[in-house]
Amino acid sequence: MLIDSHVNLHAPQFAEDREAVIERARAAGVGLMVTISDRVAAYDAVRAIAETHPDIWFTVGTHPHEAKDDPDLSPEHLVALAEHPRAVGIGETGLDFHYDLSPRDVQAKVFRAHIAAARASGLPLVVHAREADDEMADILEAEHAAGPFKLLMHCYTSGPGLLRRAAALGAWFSVSGIATFKTADDVRERVRAMPEDRIIVETDCPYLAPVPHRGRRNEPAYIGLVLAKLAEIRGWSRAEAEARTTEAFFNLFDRIPAP
Repeated sequence: MLIDSHVNLHAPQFAEDREAVIERARAAGVGLMVTISDRVAAYDAVRAIAETHPDIWFTVGTHPHEAKDDPDLSPEHLVALAEHPRAVGIGETGLDFHYDLSPRDVQAKVFRAHIAAARASGLPLVVHAREADDEMADILEAEHAAGPFKLLMHCYTSGPGLLRRAAALGAWFSVSGIATFKTADDVRERVRAMPEDRIIVETDCPYLAPVPHRGRRNEPAYIGLVLAKLAEIRGWSRAEAEARTTEAFFNLFDRIPAP
């Protein structure tokens, strides 16, 4: 089974042909997808996609770019939304100091609310980190000391220090199409350092299309290209990469019944 652990099917880029995109993914062998919430205000749209398709699940959360629009988001509200039986994760949440589209203190506050919700619900936290390595690691370590929670460092492109510190907390890591980019040697170096039993794959579609589709709209049908690059980087066969990432996925997203 091919699994795309991070898709954004409610994005406007899919408004005209969402069902065709989903069918192309299935035709390419994708057996399961997780569609991600970028803001709590989009809950109904994200949930509706998962309710309509038995092979799609969803998460609940607000991206750091959107944190400014929901600065008082509470763990209790997130937990209540995540009670839906097809909700399988908390996030996407985190820190993004590259664009700074939300004030940094607000990003951190909203991030901590998501962590509390992940701890309370038992669902994994889907983490976005960009140019905030030290701050991210400090928050994760402090919060983990207050009570453990499962976490996924999604589309990991940050530095080796955050990788080591997150891995020590038991984090999973996802590999995206960035690993196929010609200039992404540093990302491939990080992939080689990831814990072998906690690696999964994603497209992050409609963004970050892998080579040879780079620069175009990404689709979940391209997840096999990411998996093939992961296998190459780690020195695994394609079958081994598929088996390892599938097992890791179900160990992380354990609300989803394994086949």
